[in-house]
Amino acid sequence: MKNKLFRCIVLLVLVVTFITTLSLQNTSVEALSKYGSTGSEVRTIQEKLKRWGYYSGNVDGIYGSQTVAAVKKFQQKNGLQVDGIAGTQTLNAMGIMSSSSSSGSTSSNSSDVNLLARAIYGEARGEPYVGQVAVGAVILNRVKSSKFPNTIAGVIYQSGAFDAVSDGQINLTPDSTAKKAAQDALNGWDPSYGAIYYFNPSTATNKWIWSRPMTVTIGKHRFCK
Repeated sequence: MKNKLFRCIVLLVLVVTFITTLSLQNTSVEALSKYGSTGSEVRTIQEKLKRWGYYSGNVDGIYGSQTVAAVKKFQQKNGLQVDGIAGTQTLNAMGIMSSSSSSGSTSSNSSDVNLLARAIYGEARGEPYVGQVAVGAVILNRVKSSKFPNTIAGVIYQSGAFDAVSDGQINLTPDSTAKKAAQDALNGWDPSYGAIYYFNPSTATNKWIWSRPMTVTIGKHRFCK
């Protein structure tokens, strides 16, 4: 009799544990922004994706089919799982930080943001915000180009590439604006329209740089390919 009662208790504990675990798993899934979700987080997602050119719908805080499509484009661009769900990794990549993100991923991302921010601060801290993002985008466009080193550090520290490295301004502490510009550039915003060079027309003496096809002028910088 005692053995039967003991087995019933053990079975009951196992069932309760299973149900609790399942409930917690479902809760974590529901916490993600996905199709049908509404609220401030969805609005933030839409605002960021609209700013970066992935989303053209209304910023209404409703996770509809247009938001799903925009999230998928963002995920594909940033090497994430393309499922249209704004999970932990996707939110982190958008700069919407989640406490459950892995320390390794966060550390790597933080290192890239900091180095890119230092380059932006050294090169363009007096420029409009969009111009600072554009400088960051140029660096990232070089990383993707076969003509340049394939890492952010390699591009920034390439001999003679940036004045901020040559004159030591790369070692200055970047402000919050430069850090935000770096994150926006890393997240895919490219106001330079694919440029891999930029220069100041009022000070440039290199004739070759003037021959490059211009994409846009922002502040004192002319961006070109």
